[in-house]
Amino acid sequence: MRGVIDWTTWQPRERANLCFIVKEGRVLLIRKKRGLGAGKINGPGGKLEPGETALDSAIRELREEIGVTVRQVEERGVLQFQFVDGYSLHCVVFVAFDYEGELIETEEATPMWFAFGDIPFDEMWADDRHWLPETLAGGSFDAWFVFDGETMLSQDVRWRAAANGS
Repeated sequence: MRGVIDWTTWQPRERANLCFIVKEGRVLLIRKKRGLGAGKINGPGGKLEPGETALDSAIRELREEIGVTVRQVEERGVLQFQFVDGYSLHCVVFVAFDYEGELIETEEATPMWFAFGDIPFDEMWADDRHWLPETLAGGSFDAWFVFDGETMLSQDVRWRAAANGS
């Protein structure tokens, strides 16, 4: 897996999503309590169940992880991860601008608000600093990453042209 990856024929082992709630210059992140990245700060989300779309999964995952139902959701990007141990993950990134319900801590996650300028990248996956700030500012992207455990070996982030042509 250390060689060059042909991303055109690459197939992920799993599919997942992340959904960042944004309100008043702040973003809701979680401290993950279990699974891949346990202990790290990340966006809420999770793996797709059979028959689910990425958006359906994001809505379900946020209800399960932090107790809220997201509203005004936009798809912003696609992350593709290849790990040298063979694990691979396709992840759709959403941004939500509103939610209903009360934030709760669960067995999976502790929700926390951060100002855009105070996002704790040192406690997050190494790829996040390459795409999250511009995504929160309104950008859309496609990205490919190779990891050896928690060490990022390569990254390629391509920003999409704005829908209005600018």
